[in-house]
Amino acid sequence: MTFTAIDFETATAFHPCSVGIVTVENGVIVDEYVTLIKPPNNEYSPFTIRVHGIYPRDTMNSKTFAQVYPEIKKRLQNRVVVAHNESFDRNVLAKSMTLYGFNYEELNIGSRWECTVKIYKAKGFKPAKLSDCCREMKIALNHHEALSDARACAKLYLLR
Repeated sequence: MTFTAIDFETATAFHPCSVGIVTVENGVIVDEYVTLIKPPNNEYSPFTIRVHGIYPRDTMNSKTFAQVYPEIKKRLQNRVVVAHNESFDRNVLAKSMTLYGFNYEELNIGSRWECTVKIYKAKGFKPAKLSDCCREMKIALNHHEALSDARACAKLYLLR
């Protein structure tokens, strides 16, 4: 069980304002990374602020996606990548990379990630939201905090 779990929080559309990444080697969490990210023009939707509680004031002095990308690449390249609702996080990553001129293919992670939503739906979980799965599986979660979400996703994947 060697993989990397990732979670993005977004400011607007696909523009991330935070990322959490958890690296698992042989079933053990060996690295955790989290950072705030300054979205383009430091713009936020009121809806996303209500979801995650990150405000423009929190990211005004943060690095941009382009500046954070080397850390993301180092943790994802050539890995199995896992996310809860993988299509959301995969699209945030791919679209952000395109926006800043990075080539998604260089990550060598494929277009289809492992998805804990799909795994737990297949196990009969309804609903299969991260908070519901964590409650059922007794996994601690500070929902919509990127590192907590990524860590919970990693633990769900280990327990699948």
